[in-house]
Amino acid sequence: MINYVKVKIFISFVMLFISAQVFPQINKSAGKYVLVIHGGAGTILKSQMTPEKEEAYKAALTLALRTGYNKLMAGESSISAVEAAVIVMENSPLFNAGKGAVFTNEGKNELDAAIMDGSNLMAGSVAGVTTIKNPISAARAIMEKSEHVMMVGSGAEKFALEAGLEIVDPKYFWTKERWDALQQIKKQDSIKKINNQTDKKSIKLGSENHDHKFGTVGAVALDNKGNLAAATSTGGMTNKKYGRVGDAPLIGVGTYANKLVGISCTGWGEYFIRSVVAHDVAALMEYKNMTVEQAATEVIMKKVPALGGDGGLIALDKDGNVAMPFNTAGMYRGTITKQGKIEVLIYKD
Repeated sequence: MINYVKVKIFISFVMLFISAQVFPQINKSAGKYVLVIHGGAGTILKSQMTPEKEEAYKAALTLALRTGYNKLMAGESSISAVEAAVIVMENSPLFNAGKGAVFTNEGKNELDAAIMDGSNLMAGSVAGVTTIKNPISAARAIMEKSEHVMMVGSGAEKFALEAGLEIVDPKYFWTKERWDALQQIKKQDSIKKINNQTDKKSIKLGSENHDHKFGTVGAVALDNKGNLAAATSTGGMTNKKYGRVGDAPLIGVGTYANKLVGISCTGWGEYFIRSVVAHDVAALMEYKNMTVEQAATEVIMKKVPALGGDGGLIALDKDGNVAMPFNTAGMYRGTITKQGKIEVLIYKD
């Protein structure tokens, strides 16, 4: 199991180092957000969370916010900020991305990620990779160093190696907590299949536990030049079958950014794909003149549930306004303003 106390101590040490760095002063703009992040949505209840685990999550989210924020304050691009924030979460076993990725039905960790530059609509993504330590960096490399938008599997891994990214043994992604979750859900599936032999009215097989479908991480940033960027990274769903790809690496679905807004999603990917969630938020803002809060709420609280899906998203508009709607019990999320004020939230209330 994850030692949450050790995780928190390590993160606190890194945060002290980061906060000691010196960055140029900025013009203060009250209430203007420059970075928003999420670490997944699902049945996240305070009654089921130990104090140590809660603090570990808050520390990790805070570190991700500070890391991305420091990039922005140093004058770097929103692309660099979202990549840096997501890398922090990919490197943590707490989240279903990178190091903490869930297992497929075949007992593998298959990772997806996407990144998009709102200033020019350039984008990059990877899907089904198993050896790239930080898939979000591979997505950025595809965006900046190739003529393509998306690469998958071994081809994406070969490109990442040629681009100089860190390649690891697949065992790097193994964690006991995720492995135990796979065994548990397989056991549940076996019971359901046995029950289905005598209950012909049952037409749904496989996992129906929504929490096995969440845990994606993401970030949206607004830089000093007014440019937006969005990034998303995930391990997908526990026990996913045979090359399944969800919404996270699909541009316009789980990840999207233009000059108006940036969006990163987390939820039941199949429903987000059908709803083209991220682009729908942007379209409602552009064509119906909705605010970011109105558009994000319309999609997450009405359109996705109408199909039977659930989850959440984070969105940041060009004026620094944030929306973080979700229709689950909780969503790991956080914001930081231009002045450096941090807010980290987990539960609905």
